[in-house]
Amino acid sequence: MKVRYLHTMVRVLDLEKTMAFFRLLGLEETRRIDNDKGRFTLVFMAPPGQPECPVELTWNWDGDEGLPSDSRHFGHLAYRVENIYEMCRRLMEAGVTINRPPRDGHMAFVRSPDNISIELLQEGEHLPPEEPWASMENTGHW
Repeated sequence: MKVRYLHTMVRVLDLEKTMAFFRLLGLEETRRIDNDKGRFTLVFMAPPGQPECPVELTWNWDGDEGLPSDSRHFGHLAYRVENIYEMCRRLMEAGVTINRPPRDGHMAFVRSPDNISIELLQEGEHLPPEEPWASMENTGHW
């Protein structure tokens, strides 16, 4: 029996704000479904050239009282990035808190506007330690 990964679904409070966050990571909208009867929108976003690896953002038009809450989500989403320092710098410049800085040149964690934990992993070998990352403390949790 074959199994194929389809997508990861996360519920969001502010669709535009969350889409802007995932665009900062380099993802693009690949598909959108507006369901008038169910009063929700599904937006699928994936890295360029990787439509088989989407995250499904589910936005309930009438709100979602349980969000944001750690108990409403799962572990984390993970993305491999070309340069972890450049990605973290880009995110910080856009106002995103780096919860676990890439001190080791390999791994960092951030959170989306909906409190979804995002792991960023350096492609290939670890980068050499670099400031300000090497001495930056953790902020919050991931």
